Amino acid sequence: MYKYFVVHKPFNVLSQFTTQDGKNTLKDFFDVPVNVYPVGRLDYDSEGLLILTDDKFLNDYLLNPLHKHEREYWVQVEGNITSEAIDQLIKGVTININGKMYDTKQCFAERISQPAGINERNPPIRYRKNIPESWLRLILTEGKNRQVRKMTAKVGFPTLRLIRYRIEKITITDLLPGEMKILSHTELYNLLQIKKDNPYVKINDRLWQGGTNGK
Repeated sequence: MYKYFVVHKPFNVLSQFTTQDGKNTLKDFFDVPVNVYPVGRLDYDSEGLLILTDDKFLNDYLLNPLHKHEREYWVQVEGNITSEAIDQLIKGVTININGKMYDTKQCFAERISQPAGINERNPPIRYRKNIPESWLRLILTEGKNRQVRKMTAKVGFPTLRLIRYRIEKITITDLLPGEMKILSHTELYNLLQIKKDNPYVKINDRLWQGGTNGK
């Protein structure tokens, strides 16, 4: 049977299990079978939700831009962000992705108070007395390389801290950085709102029920 883990990736941890330049990796925090890997990635300097699995079908599904699943981020930015900047984020901005200009899709954006239960980052963000800070809630249905950071920088408010809080209905509400929980196949697919009548799911279910792991 496939295995599914939901983890809260800490700050300054690579979204992989192999070491690189002496940096911390998922292996330093999470004990999972050797054939389990992250679905997508979070940047080294970002925190929050990652799904780990050996379900290659799920990996392909969630990384396919046609499926447009929601990703919710809590973003601390430098400066007192304006309504005009938030409107720009909602409508979409032009950013550089791999040397090409890209227009981001419309998204949800709002200013929020610092989310409850968010612990101080380790190491902490450098405090600058004369520069205010703001928190944003962003919900995207796409995930380009360092997209959130590029979006906030484009509207004049660089990202200081980035936390992925949610993917569809899966959240890190009950997980501290470095913690993990295990979900069943049914639980995970329901929380991701992957419909049973989807042809992809029918194939995946047959493989899962047969215990073949796609082999």
